[in-house]
Amino acid sequence: MKLIVTENYEEMSQQATEIIIKTFQSQPNGLYCFAGGDTPVKTLQLLCKAHEEKLIDLTQAYYIELDEWVGLDQTNSGSCLAYLKKNLFEPAHIPLDHIHAFNSLSKNLVEECQRANQYISAHNGLTLTLLGVGVNGHLGFNEPGVNPNYCAHIINLDEITQSVGKKYFDTNEILSQGITLGIKQLMESQIVIVEANGAKKHEPIQRVINGDIDIMCPVTIINNHPQAYLIVDRAAIKGDD
Repeated sequence: MKLIVTENYEEMSQQATEIIIKTFQSQPNGLYCFAGGDTPVKTLQLLCKAHEEKLIDLTQAYYIELDEWVGLDQTNSGSCLAYLKKNLFEPAHIPLDHIHAFNSLSKNLVEECQRANQYISAHNGLTLTLLGVGVNGHLGFNEPGVNPNYCAHIINLDEITQSVGKKYFDTNEILSQGITLGIKQLMESQIVIVEANGAKKHEPIQRVINGDIDIMCPVTIINNHPQAYLIVDRAAIKGDD
């Protein structure tokens, strides 16, 4: 795992973007997975800018959704798919048949997991995965204590995740389950980038830097990855903004 410490959010986003651009240039037809949430927004914007400037062609690659809230319609503005459409797929005009998303309203969520697993296998694994990290250390919806050998699966969400998630929804409904790619698949990605900014991410980031590998703080598993990048701002390192 390589640690990259930046001065601020903008520089963090730029550092991540440079790695991703190089990967798209060398593997334009690869399978890419980008997290939702506040952290990756600027990175996705910079990727779209690089696409507009013809430094890369985002339309040739394939994409798979990292996770989704079980029971939330994909058209809801708080869904992970809606986020990716707004920040990446629509601005870059990604073909619909190059996108694999979870149907979190499906009556057969196990089948949804199998579909995701098959899609990844058909593309010979993930090329690059861009992740944020939860305040509890989760990656995607892989919550503390998750089985690291799982592929895509359904999971009961940590109370912290449920609480933080409310800010994304235009509904008062509490969503207690998620569907997510598994730690096994993320760790098999050729390249993994974890972005973290702000003092609230200090505790899980410090555990990674300390060299911990503890599934009760899932992000620490990247210490086992041969080509993982942890890109953080100084606030996440110091623990104050």
